[in-house]
Amino acid sequence: MPRLGFGVFKVQEGSEAYAAVSTALKVGYRAIDTAAVYGNEESVGKAIKDSGIPREELFITTKVANDQQGYDSTLQAFATSLEKLQLDYVDLYLIHWPVKGKYKDTWRALEEIYRLKKARVIGVSNFHIHHMEDLLKDAEVVPAVNQIELHPTLSQVPVRTWMQEHDIAVESWGPLGQGADLKNPHILAIGEKYGKSVAQVIIRWHLQHNLIVIPKSVHEQRIAENFQVFDFELTAEDMAVLDSLNTDDRQGTNPDDFDKR
Repeated sequence: MPRLGFGVFKVQEGSEAYAAVSTALKVGYRAIDTAAVYGNEESVGKAIKDSGIPREELFITTKVANDQQGYDSTLQAFATSLEKLQLDYVDLYLIHWPVKGKYKDTWRALEEIYRLKKARVIGVSNFHIHHMEDLLKDAEVVPAVNQIELHPTLSQVPVRTWMQEHDIAVESWGPLGQGADLKNPHILAIGEKYGKSVAQVIIRWHLQHNLIVIPKSVHEQRIAENFQVFDFELTAEDMAVLDSLNTDDRQGTNPDDFDKR
């Protein structure tokens, strides 16, 4: 799985999503992350198909929506996602949120999808450690990935440590703090030292922590800029500065509270 991918959360179905994914693929991204609930799988699929890039060079992720969870309904939801994406398989299929009382049945469906080789790997998203421990009591396949909100002001070190101990990759969504971390003066100062943007510094921080990271944008220049992060390296001192910014400041919903909205 490429360590740097492109996310399409809140990217509108139609021309916006098609243009964003097309631009990302032209720039060099080869991992695209979408979800059923984003409502843009059709445009993502069309952009992938029209790119002309061989399927084996791409890594495509999608996720089962909360209202589609459960064994049979997940299997049907997955078939619908494949159809919309115009794909024979996905590279990674995720449970989007840990819906209480359903995520274990949903995971059994993902294991079946994995056994049928319709998903190369399967994983979860927004799972706390206690969700993972509960899932693993009955799971036959260990999740390959846990995609969680993660950025300098929500560094999630305990979760990352637990995942590493269980050989589960951590993927960062909202890696720029949904824009909030872009205003941080400490990161700005580091960026000025390298001639890099705050976003580029933050993405580099993710990469140097061996995280998978999926920034999103609908602006062509920023899509390209976010990919230009392989020509510099943050020093240990710079990394320590970014590490020190954690305030457990969650921009998205806490996985323990998402179903209370």
